[in-house]
Amino acid sequence: MVAALARPGRELAKRLLMIQLGAVTLLAAGMAVAVNAEWGLSALIGGGIFVIANAVFALCAFMFSGARAAKRVAASFYTGEVLKILITVALFTVVYMYMQVELVPLKLTYLLALGINICAPVLFINNKK
Repeated sequence: MVAALARPGRELAKRLLMIQLGAVTLLAAGMAVAVNAEWGLSALIGGGIFVIANAVFALCAFMFSGARAAKRVAASFYTGEVLKILITVALFTVVYMYMQVELVPLKLTYLLALGINICAPVLFINNKK
C-alpha cells in the first residue's frame, strides 16, 4: 500500500525524464546535422548534465513514501536536491576544465531541459471533474 502511494509520482518523474532525454537527443542530432558534430556533441553534453542530475534527484525524492516515513521522505527530497545541485556543478566543472565544447549549444540544451522540467508537468495534470 505504501509503495502504491508513490507510484504516480514515480511514473510522472519517469515520463518527464524520458521526454527530456528525447528532446535533448533530438536537438543534439539536429545540431550535429545542421551545424557540425562538435555542436551536436556539446548539445548532448549540456542536456545530459541536466538529465543525469534530475535522474539522481528523482531517485532520491521517491525513495520513501507514506505518512510513517514523513521525515525520511522530506530528508530524501532535500538530499536529492542537494545532490542535484552538486552533480550539476561538478559536471559543468569537469566539462569546462577538461573538454573542448561549444558554449552556445551546451547552455542552450541545458536550458531546454530545464524549461521542459518547468513546463511539462502542467501537461500531465489530469483535470477530470
